Amino acid sequence: MSVTLVTIEVRNGDIAKALKLFKKRVEDSGHLQELRERKEYKKPSVVKREKMNKVLYRLQRERTLEQDRENGITHRKKTK
Repeated sequence: MSVTLVTIEVRNGDIAKALKLFKKRVEDSGHLQELRERKEYKKPSVVKREKMNKVLYRLQRERTLEQDRENGITHRKKTK
């Protein structure tokens, strides 16, 4: 397993912009997500069950939204 480090060059003394870019790259690299996943061991059956629950939730949500569209109910997308 290779380790890729996230590095950012500070230009014109703009620390705020460099920090924003650093946070974005760390998030995109997946380092923090991997750290959270490794924090405690999950049995493969638990991982499989959680994955299946996410899929079922997504399908149920899509089905509900489709039914609402057929009945003329509109939903707004959530913004971050």
